Amino acid sequence: MSEPGDKTLTHLLDAIDHAAEGSVVSVRNILVAIGDRSIMPLVLAVSILIVSPLSGIPSVPTMSSMILLVLMGQAFGKRRHLWLPEILLRRELAAHRVKTATGWLRPPCAWLDAHSRPRLRVLTSGVLRPLTLAVCMLTAATFPFLEILPFVSSFCAGAIAMIAFGVITRDGLWVLAGYVQVAALACVAVWIWPS
Repeated sequence: MSEPGDKTLTHLLDAIDHAAEGSVVSVRNILVAIGDRSIMPLVLAVSILIVSPLSGIPSVPTMSSMILLVLMGQAFGKRRHLWLPEILLRRELAAHRVKTATGWLRPPCAWLDAHSRPRLRVLTSGVLRPLTLAVCMLTAATFPFLEILPFVSSFCAGAIAMIAFGVITRDGLWVLAGYVQVAALACVAVWIWPS
């Protein structure tokens, strides 16, 4: 899944749909379907789901924030297999909502898959990896505060998704696009914050 040229996002959506076969789908079901050998595909999966209308469901952005922070904290520690607390693994969503979200995401994800290739690799690994993880963690930490504003967390999740997608496909252009989106969101937040 992580090799350049793979249809990374499309494969993730297929795995999520496969997990959502019953009436409800748990975080555990989704993680099992995606696999726990690499953390960044899971970061990508969680963030693209929050880009979808699922971000409007109360508590979903906060739950996603906790999952992302735990995942990326483990990425900082260079763990090969992820761990999540049982309380997060047991959280469930209606399967039909998840399938609606993945259906909504398929056209833009197919476009992203078709327009990625290895480039600007210096932004995707090596000494910049801690910066990438730190930016994603700080962005994910804002989700609970943004939950009172419906769907605003989707913009932050979009930035994380672009960064994770760029890292997985070794396409630094998408990592750079994610950084630009984070910077733009930070500027907007400073501008509208009451003095």
